[in-house]
Amino acid sequence: MSNKKQAAQAYWKENLKLLLTLLVVWFAVSYGCGILFVDALDAIKIGGFPLGFWFAQQGSIYTFVILIFVYTARMNTLDRKYDVHEE
Repeated sequence: MSNKKQAAQAYWKENLKLLLTLLVVWFAVSYGCGILFVDALDAIKIGGFPLGFWFAQQGSIYTFVILIFVYTARMNTLDRKYDVHEE
């Protein structure tokens, strides 16, 4: 197997690992905090609102935006590591 093909496979493997990690975070925040653990989180109040409600309405959105920035930064690093970045 050529070095170029091995590098492409390693790049893709790291990309998938990053995607799966971010999807797990996304699932935990949106489904876990917004639905599964809402009763436990509602015991905590932020600005007068229960934390479970806050995660369902605002926290999930903030988390998704943060995940986009994390994905962009990590992919730029990964692109430079495997020399597939754009100038």
